Amino acid sequence: MIHQLRIYEIFDQNKEAFHNRFRDHAWRIMRSYGFNILGTWETRLGDRTEFVYLLAWPDEKTMRHAWEQFRANEEWKEIKKITNARHGDLVGEIQDRMLTPTSYSPDQ
Repeated sequence: MIHQLRIYEIFDQNKEAFHNRFRDHAWRIMRSYGFNILGTWETRLGDRTEFVYLLAWPDEKTMRHAWEQFRANEEWKEIKKITNARHGDLVGEIQDRMLTPTSYSPDQ
């Protein structure tokens, strides 16, 4: 089991549009490809608002394949196109971290 930490810079002026898109569309489509989202959070870092979520995967190969499928999904591409046209860019910088447990991690 591995975990993936995703951190998105989001913009205060269209934060609601971002959350609506993630909750109503991205999450649903991601689940159809086996994404296991363990939790979602919003945080502040200085003057920057971030959306953070944690995923669980059985292995790296499964993770990479699921992301390829999600990014190629035509419905998702259209949703992004429509929401970006209506609200502007909803996401700035994206950080992606694969978390591999240490030998002494409590979940080992």
